[in-house]
Amino acid sequence: MQRYERNMKTLSEEENRQLKNHKVCVIGCGGLGGYIIEMLGRLGIGYITAVDGDVFDETNLNRQILSNEETLGKSKSQTAKSRMALVNPHVHVNAIVGRLTKENSEEILQGHDVIIDALDNIETRFVLQETAEKFGIPLVHGAIAGWYGQVTTILPGDRTLDKIYTKKDIKGVEKELGNPSFTPALVASIEVSEVLKLLIGRGELLRKKILFINTFELEYNTVELG
Repeated sequence: MQRYERNMKTLSEEENRQLKNHKVCVIGCGGLGGYIIEMLGRLGIGYITAVDGDVFDETNLNRQILSNEETLGKSKSQTAKSRMALVNPHVHVNAIVGRLTKENSEEILQGHDVIIDALDNIETRFVLQETAEKFGIPLVHGAIAGWYGQVTTILPGDRTLDKIYTKKDIKGVEKELGNPSFTPALVASIEVSEVLKLLIGRGELLRKKILFINTFELEYNTVELG
């Protein structure tokens, strides 16, 4: 299919063909999640679950790819579904309007090949890690704040978030530093590259280590987490 012609050489024809058989769950359809869903769909991931209980408002317009004057007040997850129908109608988007909680996490997450953290809520991240581990599903974590970002890939049993956050943490520093337009796009790209490596089974993962990104001082540091 010509749609995926430019994926070749990066991916084999067979790898690209197999992507349509995978299911990826994206938790959060805002700054990170919007870009993530866009890139997953353009790669040809066959089934994307998009989870978000929020609607777009004017404060989203500076950075969230799915936000525009026409989507203000509309559901973020439903907008992701509508957007993908325009970008790649071969991709099925299961839009869930609601927040992931401890009570509904198992129902939402089970059956996926990879889960992607596009949240700004630390408490919910721990719910993601716990449920992903229960079902044996890899989890790709990303976070952004101002000029900065971080990405790590968590395989079942790693419990990497325990080494990054504490259960006492309520919110990330993004609440204080804000987010410009470029940081979510950059971090989302790296998260999607981790997802792709997981799905095709090759390439070096950010497993048991975290990539810290400082675009202000052009520092990209990978730290071993053990």
